[in-house]
Amino acid sequence: MIRKRILPIALALVLLLISILLINKYLFPSAMKPGEYITSEVDYGPVFTSVPASGIVNPENEVLLLSPASSIVSSIVQAPGSRVSNGSVILTLDPKSLIQEIDRLRDQLTVMENDLLKNRLNSRSVRVDLDYNAEVKNLKITSLKTEILDQEQLLKVGGISPALHEQTREELVLAEKDLKMTLEKNSIRLRQLEADEKGLQLQIDMRKKELEQKMNLLKRLTVTAPSDGIILGIYANVGEKVENDKLLVKMSDLSTFKVKATVDNSYIDNVRTGGEVYAVIEHTSLKGKIGNVTPVMKDKKLEFDVFLDYSHYQKLIPNMEVELQIVTQKKDSVIRVKNGPVFNRNKQQDLFVIKTDRAVREEVTVGLIGTEYVEIVAGLFPGDSVIISDISQARHKREIVFEDL
Repeated sequence: MIRKRILPIALALVLLLISILLINKYLFPSAMKPGEYITSEVDYGPVFTSVPASGIVNPENEVLLLSPASSIVSSIVQAPGSRVSNGSVILTLDPKSLIQEIDRLRDQLTVMENDLLKNRLNSRSVRVDLDYNAEVKNLKITSLKTEILDQEQLLKVGGISPALHEQTREELVLAEKDLKMTLEKNSIRLRQLEADEKGLQLQIDMRKKELEQKMNLLKRLTVTAPSDGIILGIYANVGEKVENDKLLVKMSDLSTFKVKATVDNSYIDNVRTGGEVYAVIEHTSLKGKIGNVTPVMKDKKLEFDVFLDYSHYQKLIPNMEVELQIVTQKKDSVIRVKNGPVFNRNKQQDLFVIKTDRAVREEVTVGLIGTEYVEIVAGLFPGDSVIISDISQARHKREIVFEDL
C-alpha cells in the first residue's frame, strides 16, 4: 500500500525536475565571460569561395649589370648574398684612361671654341670691308649719273662734245656691272663665312655631346644597385680587365614580387590564366592573378605563377612561404560577416546578435558561404555585431548574458 503511494510521488518529482531543467534550458539566459566567445562586425565587401594552394615568394625580375666600358676592376664593395638598397655601390672600375680621354676632349673643345671666336671676328672684319667696297662703287655710280645729267644740259648748248657724253655713259654701264659683280662676290663670300662658322659650331656641339657621354660613362664606372635587392652573383675580381658589356653583377629586384605556386591535382580545374587569387601574409590578403601555368604535373602538383596587384608590399621577402586561395566563386559588395564555427550549410541560421550587455538570438538568411566571409541576405545590417565562435552550450538559449571578469 505504501509502495503504491510512493510511486506516483516519485514520478511527479521526476516530471518536476525535468520541467525545471527544460525551463532553465530554454527560458533562462546563458552566461558567458569575455574570452569565451568571438564576435565579428557586419560590413560590406566581397565574399568568395576558394580552393587552397601554396607558394614561394620570388622577385619578379632579375637585374643584370654589365660593364659600361673596357676597364679594370679596382674594388668590390658587396658580396653575393648581400642585401642592397637603391644606389648602393657594388663595385668600381678604374677611371684613369677615361679621365685622360675626358681631359683630351676638353682641350680640343677649348681650341675649337677659340677658332670659332676668331672666325666670328674675321667674319665681322670681312663684312665691314665688303660693305665699304660696295658703298664706294655705289657712290661712283651715283656720281656718274649726276655727271651725265649735267652733260645732257651742256650738250644742248654745245658746251661738250657728244663723244665725251657717250664715254661717260659707257663708264656708268661698266660701273653698274662692276657693282653687280661685287655684290654677288660679297654674297658668296659671306655665305662661305657663315658655312665655316656653322661647321665649327657643329664640331663644337659634337665634341660637347661626346664629352657629356664620357662624363656620364665616368659616373657609371661606379656600379650601383638600380633598386633594392639581393646580390645573387659577382662575376669579376679586383684587378681583372673586363671588356665592354661583360656581365659583372646579377641581382634580384626587390621592388616587385611574384609567387611561384603549386596546387594539388584535385584542384587543377580551378587554375586558369587570369584567374583571381589571394595570398595570405600575416592575416593580410593580397589580391593577384594567375600568370603562366606549367602544363606538366610534378609530384602530383601543378605549378603556376601568381602576380600580385600590390607586389611591393613591404612584408614580402624572397623565399617566404605563403598560403594561397584560388577563387572559384565570388560576389562583390555584399553585406557580409566573417566566417566561423557558428555557421553551417543551411540558408536559415540562428545567430546571437550583440545588444549591449547580452546577445539575442536572431534568425538570419545567408547566401554564399565563402572561405573567409559569409554573405548575409536578410536579418543583419552593417554595423551589427554577432558571435561567430562555437557556442553549442547555448544553442537552445534565447539570450546570452555577458558577465564581467
